[in-house]
Amino acid sequence: MPVSSARTPARTRAVAGSFPAGLRVSAIDPVPLGLVFRSRSKEEKAPTDKVTADLSKTPRDPQAPKGRPTPKRSEAQTQRRRASSGAPLDRKEAMKRQREARRVDMAKQREALASGDERYLPARDKGPVRRFVRDFVDSRFCIAEYFLPLAVVILVLSVIQVQGIQNISLLLWLIVIVLIVIDSVGLAFRLRKQLNTRFPDTPKRGAVAYGLMRTLQMRRLRLPKPQVKRGERP
Repeated sequence: MPVSSARTPARTRAVAGSFPAGLRVSAIDPVPLGLVFRSRSKEEKAPTDKVTADLSKTPRDPQAPKGRPTPKRSEAQTQRRRASSGAPLDRKEAMKRQREARRVDMAKQREALASGDERYLPARDKGPVRRFVRDFVDSRFCIAEYFLPLAVVILVLSVIQVQGIQNISLLLWLIVIVLIVIDSVGLAFRLRKQLNTRFPDTPKRGAVAYGLMRTLQMRRLRLPKPQVKRGERP
């Protein structure tokens, strides 16, 4: 039974006019925009919130840096190179190693001062010239090495409230000083002559003063320890 065009809805006729004859297309109801742009429901947000909560509860590695930028490749390579070579990684570790190195050096110096080992002696005691000066002084009897004991005796005598004893103490002061000066001048002259003969081309600056300062110390208290006996020529 033919369908009258009057009964056909206007919407159907408008759509059918744009297609070939005999093809009937029914109009599609428009989709509400609320379904397209609608926000996610609480059920869809729940999994994401749960994952975030789980990640926040995960314990963080204490070794991982916090709030610091990722180091550059060159810095990371430098740190790895220091770690592999044993170099200190920070200033505190470097200072600790320096203190340990100084402690070891001081221990070696003390041993060298007792044994006379040239490798670990202080700079002022190193060298063949200084060694010869020490041996030259240690092999002789020097009045200056008894200066401290004599000074103590003279000081005690000067405290006694007796005019004769105080005069004697002043006389002893004069005699001791004169003897030390004469002995030191003769020692310096002989020492300089020996140095010029044995070490003509070696710098000898301060060697004579070094020997005179050594004469002011008692033999058993001298450092480095004497390596020759008294009366033995170096």
